[in-house]
Amino acid sequence: MANIGDFAYSGKRVLVVGGATGMGAAAAETVTALGAEVVVMDVADITFPAHQIIKIDLRNKASVDAAIDQVRQPVDVLFLCAGVADGTKGLMLINFISQRHIVKHLTAKSLLGRGGAIVMISSVAGLSWQRNLPLTQDFLKTPDWDSAAAWVAAREGTDCYAFSKLAMNTYIAQEAFALLKQGIRINAILPGPTDTPLARANADVWLAFGAGYRAAAGVPILKPQQMADVMAFLGSDAASGVNGITLLVDQGHVSSGVTGSYDDPFVRQAMGQA
Repeated sequence: MANIGDFAYSGKRVLVVGGATGMGAAAAETVTALGAEVVVMDVADITFPAHQIIKIDLRNKASVDAAIDQVRQPVDVLFLCAGVADGTKGLMLINFISQRHIVKHLTAKSLLGRGGAIVMISSVAGLSWQRNLPLTQDFLKTPDWDSAAAWVAAREGTDCYAFSKLAMNTYIAQEAFALLKQGIRINAILPGPTDTPLARANADVWLAFGAGYRAAAGVPILKPQQMADVMAFLGSDAASGVNGITLLVDQGHVSSGVTGSYDDPFVRQAMGQA
């Protein structure tokens, strides 16, 4: 029998990295409403109530370490929501390297332990991760921040949005077993085009993607709250059997493209069908 309490966050502490705006802010506010005590990390100002606000520059290892040091009580759920678009200096540091560093150090310090959950925000830009395993797994062999940054610096074309999401999706699949042995689940959402400040700043590409599908289906652009709801589920006890997945939240766009019920050359290409 279902237990409605499994969906709640009463008595839980949640850390949201990249929680100032967009999906991160929506996730923070959603789990607050569900009863959580929320800690938010971001370089930008937080405009909503939170139990603790920690400034962090995800491009700077010293800043990240100082932010981790300010987490003095264990957290039950970690939402990793930070992300920037191509053209941003230090993209791989922000989108992946720093966030992996946070997971590593929170678990090492027992600040995220048995019964915990990690939820990341990936992207449909990382759909082809399984076809790129040799490259992403070579990157993930790097044991720490400095070696990961050096790997990216030595390989042209990897300090980009698409590679950050390919790496993230591989990381989630690869680390699921090791983390589960520690009692921690890790999953991610793969949002379709969503109306966030970041997407609006890159609207010609980000919000144009899937526009034909949405028009044909008669559905509006996705909202941050829709992503937050799924993230809250993945972080909750109701999702206790879900681990190591990257869950599409895209109104069925990719599935329709894969099966051919909606013709989309990008989806076919991303899935290796072109």
